[in-house]
Amino acid sequence: MNSQLEDRMAIQDLFNRLAQAWDAGDGAAYGQCFSEDADYVTFSGEHLKGRQDIHTVHQKLWDGVLRGSKLINQDTDMSLRFITPELAIAHATGVVQLRFHKKPPKARQSINTNVLVKIDGEWKVAAFHNCRIKRPNWIQRWMMRSK
Repeated sequence: MNSQLEDRMAIQDLFNRLAQAWDAGDGAAYGQCFSEDADYVTFSGEHLKGRQDIHTVHQKLWDGVLRGSKLINQDTDMSLRFITPELAIAHATGVVQLRFHKKPPKARQSINTNVLVKIDGEWKVAAFHNCRIKRPNWIQRWMMRSK
């Protein structure tokens, strides 16, 4: 097996572990998917700095408002581009399904950008930025048309 194929599989495994940790409400396991000095920008614009901050903030969410939620990855084939053999960019989409939702709500769909680094042979997320996928409102559509 070639090394890029192995790396693609390892990165997919990393995303699977992120989802498993989310579904289990396990902040420590979630944090371990990130580099020690990772940057994490939430959809609301909060900037978390470092693995410990990512762990702590997410654990509070899972112990509270996000208790019982599931992370539903909607990409069967995420966009993945290798910059170097140890650096990659991934774009993925997903949705958080809260415990009282019967199915993943379209209004919670997000797209995220991930900077991935290979550290001591293991892929980690070094930077993450998430935002909601929203259809432009009528004013935005009108302004885009009038250019």
